[in-house]
Amino acid sequence: MTLIKSIAGIRGTIGGYPGETLSPLDVVKYAAAFGEILKSRFNKPKVVIGRDARSSGPMIGILLSNTLIAQGIDVIDTGLSTTPTVEMAVVAEKAQGGVVITASHNPVEWNALKLLNDAGEFISAEFGTEVLKRAENSDYSFEESKNIGEIIHNEITLLNHIDKILSLALVDVPSIKAKKFKIILDPVNSTGGIAIPLLLEKLEVEMVQINGDPTGVFAHNPEPVPENITQICKEIKNGKFDLGIVVDPDVDRLALVSENGEPFGEEYTLVAVSDYVLSKTPGNTVSNLSSTNALKVVTEKRKGIYHPAAVGEVNVVAKMKEVAAVIGGEGNGGIIYPELHYGRDALVGIALFLSYLAQFDRPASMLRAQYPNYSISKNKIKLTPETNIDVILKTLKKKYDKHPSNTIDGLKIEFDNDWIHLRKSNTEPIIRIFAEAGNLVTADHLANKIISDIKEIITD
Repeated sequence: MTLIKSIAGIRGTIGGYPGETLSPLDVVKYAAAFGEILKSRFNKPKVVIGRDARSSGPMIGILLSNTLIAQGIDVIDTGLSTTPTVEMAVVAEKAQGGVVITASHNPVEWNALKLLNDAGEFISAEFGTEVLKRAENSDYSFEESKNIGEIIHNEITLLNHIDKILSLALVDVPSIKAKKFKIILDPVNSTGGIAIPLLLEKLEVEMVQINGDPTGVFAHNPEPVPENITQICKEIKNGKFDLGIVVDPDVDRLALVSENGEPFGEEYTLVAVSDYVLSKTPGNTVSNLSSTNALKVVTEKRKGIYHPAAVGEVNVVAKMKEVAAVIGGEGNGGIIYPELHYGRDALVGIALFLSYLAQFDRPASMLRAQYPNYSISKNKIKLTPETNIDVILKTLKKKYDKHPSNTIDGLKIEFDNDWIHLRKSNTEPIIRIFAEAGNLVTADHLANKIISDIKEIITD
């Protein structure tokens, strides 16, 4: 059982003891700390909340809502929703904060509180540190009965989100409708099964769903990477579809499958969408250090400048604002399109990709073939309390000091056109080890070499 307290939010498994898992007491403690900060910054604040379809979501939602209203804060409850929808609803409702109840790509036994600021963006490191400090010190209070807040239910936020997507200049609704696309969708039994059909219906796309009921009982590991999406690949090979769409439980990550049943590659979701956006609105791009070099290649081909950022949506957004990027995101399938909002959003990613595919007027596999064919080997090592990550990174940097490196987030080492990136996860007790090369064999070899180095360091 695990509880991870970080500036990225409060994430843990359900069931067990307070302080060791995401228990009811922990939900109340961190919700109250968040609420106390909002009260100190705003007069009569209100907070938008929403959740994915996990069975623990309603329980956490009740605890969260009642804690906040006990502090005199009004709560706008969007119910079953998506992370990007809640982000946009914070702005639309002129709220002072937001909380998304979701553990994103983590398995079903996990859940989390994702905290948003008044711009509908993930809170800063400073804000997150203050939440953790107040929670541990019980630095919060509650109102008398006459001053408690109220819970307001708003179930039209998804429709508002979709309407804003359809009104974007680069979403080519007529071309998408004219193509009469046939698409198969796997929303892994969560809220994508509610949101995406609403979008595709307005685009007049014929859709078939698998794992569509939002039961919260995930039919497979919910992280949308190739090894977890074999079912939809088989369905496409057995049928006639123009595209397959897979999202994670809170619909901020988008993976695609070409008409031949081959994964488009979650790294290449951002590459293709960025290529489309850059073709219409030239400018700069941003992705995190663990994302493919293909985005840099595409950006420079379109006469823009590519900028790397530390891993984490808040870091990518900060860099995008700094360099006025027209598109950005993370290589895990996260699209951030500032014309809509500064947050990873699979729904806008779908609309932009379909616009590109409609105008491209050839199969998705041919679109994918246009881009450099890099392969990323994604690995992880479980941590023990004794593991000293700083020592590991410092030792590796010294060992490979003849190669260019970047330390803004863990350690990234470049080997000509190949690279490896090591960092401690914000969401799991692991070290993530990503390596990219011209083919998967080389990438795996590079990753395994570094993993061997790490094990040698640990045992010394």
